Amino acid sequence: MAVLRFRIYFEEDDSIYRDVAIRHVQNFEDLHRTILKAYEFDSKHQATFYRSNDHWQRGREISLEKYDKPYKAPPLLMAETTVGSEIRDPNQKFIYVYDFVKNWTFLVELINVSKDENSKLDYPAILKTEGIAPSQYGTKGLVGDKLAEMEEKYDLSAMADGFGEEGESD
Repeated sequence: MAVLRFRIYFEEDDSIYRDVAIRHVQNFEDLHRTILKAYEFDSKHQATFYRSNDHWQRGREISLEKYDKPYKAPPLLMAETTVGSEIRDPNQKFIYVYDFVKNWTFLVELINVSKDENSKLDYPAILKTEGIAPSQYGTKGLVGDKLAEMEEKYDLSAMADGFGEEGESD
């Protein structure tokens, strides 16, 4: 069974991305859920994919459900559309939009097709995480392990040079 590997970039910063693997027979709803999990977003909002080209132009829509908005052509539904059925070329691209109010946009690019499944993985699978994901609601901040990583990377401890009390002399 073919396994498709996609790189999902956060549109506003391409240094933030997630690599996911999905079987070609799984549907876009599975991919939708995996992207949300990879970016630590909840699943409370509307979502849609667009088939795209190398210039990231929006083509045929693959929607979570049929929304109350005008369509040029009726959308395909995520639950009924397998990922493999929408692959048109070896570098197939999709645009994924989540939460139509906040308009979170992700660029989804096919980066690998493999004939062999990894028996240790449960598909769809998150394979790689790069960069700190944006906060869905804008207030999460850096907490826990991520803050500890930042402290280590930039040596942000209070004992480091540059930290002191206001008015303190050398």
